Amino acid sequence: MTKKKLVVIFGGRSSEHEVSCISVQTVAKAVDTDKYDMTLIGITKDGKWLKADSIESIADGSWYDSQVRAVISPDSEKEIIIKDGDRIYAEPVDVIFPVLHGLYGEDGTIQGLFEMADIPYVGCGVFASAAAMDKFHTKIIADHIHVTQAKFVPVVEDDFDDLDVAMDRVESELNYPVFVKPSSAGSSKGVTKAHDRAELEAGLHEALNHDSKILVEETIVGRELECGVLGYGNHTKASGVGEILAAANADFYDFDAKYNNADSKTIIGADIPEEAEDEIRAEAIRIFNAIDGFGLARVDFFLEKDTNRVIFNEVNTLPGFTSISMYPMLWDAEGYDIKTLVNTLIEMAFER
Repeated sequence: MTKKKLVVIFGGRSSEHEVSCISVQTVAKAVDTDKYDMTLIGITKDGKWLKADSIESIADGSWYDSQVRAVISPDSEKEIIIKDGDRIYAEPVDVIFPVLHGLYGEDGTIQGLFEMADIPYVGCGVFASAAAMDKFHTKIIADHIHVTQAKFVPVVEDDFDDLDVAMDRVESELNYPVFVKPSSAGSSKGVTKAHDRAELEAGLHEALNHDSKILVEETIVGRELECGVLGYGNHTKASGVGEILAAANADFYDFDAKYNNADSKTIIGADIPEEAEDEIRAEAIRIFNAIDGFGLARVDFFLEKDTNRVIFNEVNTLPGFTSISMYPMLWDAEGYDIKTLVNTLIEMAFER
């Protein structure tokens, strides 16, 4: 059997570069090498595309020293163009797995390149990726299909010309504490919790370092729950529900709590009322299909304290594949070990 040519892309120019470099090792090790001849391409933080020699070169960071450039050609010949010293040549590509999180990887930009090149690829398309990455527009879609979500006030870069007016608007509509979030950052980068006006101002300036659009959201007191989605259209299914327990010394589940605090925990099979789990699973599929999702996503919710209301938080169209990432653990509990999950996603790319 002739092997298909698989390109796995990782790294990227976003604030989640390091997370991607961990996720890709999990994915690459799970690829069925009897079916696929794999090429690894890393994108540095400053946007250089380099061919990585091996998974080990990603683990030890030596891929950054690669002298071999490799880029996706937008031509419909379905090729990668490789520059190795003075030698320039093309290699065929059958399918791409972009293990990229955040800007320029999960936001529809690189998916547009794959569409131009007419190459099958894993995961959501241009629109779904862009809509889910931009939390403001995700909320517009969620409102349209009548999904319960946190109240929010948008703040944009132009508002910083007179920030007092914007903060007055926030304070007239929301009570402290509030969460301040860049609209298009991932892994909780740039997210802060503000308990008063001074912290709100500081949080807005921090968020502006990550995006020109910012959401200020009401605080939902409750449990943080996540659900994995796999498939497309009428073939979409949802996993069970997992729970996030931020470390006791973490005010909320921010980037450090996720990746740098060993006391933060993920629980597979959250102990919640059956009707709440059923609602979360159904809403996850409904939201995924509303944004025209394809392949995979993790949909995050809150279960409000005292009321047990299910409240939608956000969609991640390329969730993490690290050892502590919820998405692969949720599907492992459903009988999809990591090898089955990764290869199912690759096969699904051809179905598109």
